[in-house]
Amino acid sequence: MNERRVSMADVAALAGVSGQTVSRVVNASPRVDPETRARVESAMTELGYRPHRAARALRTGRTQTIGLVVSTLATVGNSLMLQTVADAAAARGYALTVVTIDGGGAGAAFERLNEQGVDGVIVLNEATALALEAPAPRGLSIVVVDAPPAAIGVEPGGSAGAESRRGRTSRASEPGGRRRGVVQSDHAGGARGAVEHLLGLGHRTVHHLAGPAGSFAAAERERGWREALAGAGRDVPEPERGDWTSASGSRAGELLAARADVTAVFSANDQMALGVIRALTDAGRDVPGAVSVVGFDDIADAADYRPPLTTVRQEFGRLGELAVATLVTGIEDGSAGFELVPTSLVVRASTAAPR
Repeated sequence: MNERRVSMADVAALAGVSGQTVSRVVNASPRVDPETRARVESAMTELGYRPHRAARALRTGRTQTIGLVVSTLATVGNSLMLQTVADAAAARGYALTVVTIDGGGAGAAFERLNEQGVDGVIVLNEATALALEAPAPRGLSIVVVDAPPAAIGVEPGGSAGAESRRGRTSRASEPGGRRRGVVQSDHAGGARGAVEHLLGLGHRTVHHLAGPAGSFAAAERERGWREALAGAGRDVPEPERGDWTSASGSRAGELLAARADVTAVFSANDQMALGVIRALTDAGRDVPGAVSVVGFDDIADAADYRPPLTTVRQEFGRLGELAVATLVTGIEDGSAGFELVPTSLVVRASTAAPR
């Protein structure tokens, strides 16, 4: 005789909760307090309970699958976000399907994911502008990483300090039943901190190597740089522009190295900062003796640059966790929200007082 399959009712009885609570834990609902979730998960482990994905999909209409839309995985930031989103999704019991935007645009990417039955979609960085303009299937929850909160009708509240800044829209707030949330780093605040650090060291102004036109993150970092200089009453030089790669940073660095008035450079990411440092060094301009350099991201290799790079740290793990949590909340109750994740300055050896 076959042994009877462990049921949700068995788990509920052992954990001392209702069957609905077990169902919420199984379906990774955020509406379960941590202590109860831990008790239910312990009962599931003790009994050897394994959710039946196909049966659950038939019962709930959900596949426990999240889609991820990206324009490219060639950038360090997108690759790090892919890893953190995958980890956060797995922790909540969701599978992950990744699509890149091709000639069909974001609309075609949404349709491909909808055909695969995903419960919701996260859109990363450079793909967000396309996604916000694209038609999405009715009822599909979407979270975009790095986009203006106004894109989903949110007025951010509070201040960006140790905790995320939050806003919340009402249920089914968009026409057509679409639910969109936004999660972003405080790019502008991080850039202001970088510039204030350099001005505090005694530099008269700070030159900027901006990211590509059309990138929301690049535009926000440039905005923070401009605001910090203007607020301090300093000249705002015309920025150079790169494409996030170290090669573009090197090309811009050659132009900056030829100017004697350049003593401080804020690069919109760490990879371009690496190219700037190489170009300056090749031109005989010591970093930080002649020119101080600050990056953005704090990638894993930043501390191993020569010299170790002063940079603005993005909390990629927190971004991934919030993107998944915001999406799951939208799937569960139809709300859309805004989360702003603080950044922090990490001071290393690439910055110093000017000679």
